[in-house]
Amino acid sequence: MAKGIFLVVGLFAVCMAGVIFLSNAAEKSVDIEYASQPFVGEEPAPVNIVEFGDYKCPVCKDFNDSFFPLIDQELVQTGKAKFYFMNYSFINVDSNRSAQFAEAVYQELGSEKFWKFHELMYSKQPADLSFEKVDLYTNEFLEETLAEMATTEEVASVMSVVENEDSMDAWEKDTATAKQLGVSGTPTMFVNGKEFTGNSFDDLVKMVEEAAADGK
Repeated sequence: MAKGIFLVVGLFAVCMAGVIFLSNAAEKSVDIEYASQPFVGEEPAPVNIVEFGDYKCPVCKDFNDSFFPLIDQELVQTGKAKFYFMNYSFINVDSNRSAQFAEAVYQELGSEKFWKFHELMYSKQPADLSFEKVDLYTNEFLEETLAEMATTEEVASVMSVVENEDSMDAWEKDTATAKQLGVSGTPTMFVNGKEFTGNSFDDLVKMVEEAAADGK
């Protein structure tokens, strides 16, 4: 697959929260609070890329599998940008449950374990789109998934957070941020607070380079 084309853009309507996404956020930069959010990359990187995603969204899985590796290799590992993930869960009840669970993983186990869990969740998303609205991601399923990559003690600490709903605030904060930005579909990306509306990886690289230049 050529890196110059984001094929997921053509499928964007698969994961929409009711309306086609046309936002004024693309015209201006808006403030996003990055503190306490999971990211990959070096802290001094001059540009912040944020993806809003839903673990039940098939387009988010395509994005994660096909295009995040390009972003990671060419923008994150080169020190040009940091990449953040924030939850915008709307597809089904287990979208919310898995988002809150992932927040608990990050809260208790830190960034490295969060990203491993993040990848594992997308790897377990059913290929059959008919399961998109089926409640698959129960707490039992999520606990078993975490157990594939965490110790018994780590799983227990995460489950304690989940059962006490101590990750609810972080999830609600992500949701509020997404709504304030006008996000209505996933995946949606922002570069230094400005919505990415391009159609290619080259467009993203250009936007990152321009954001870095503006910050100098």
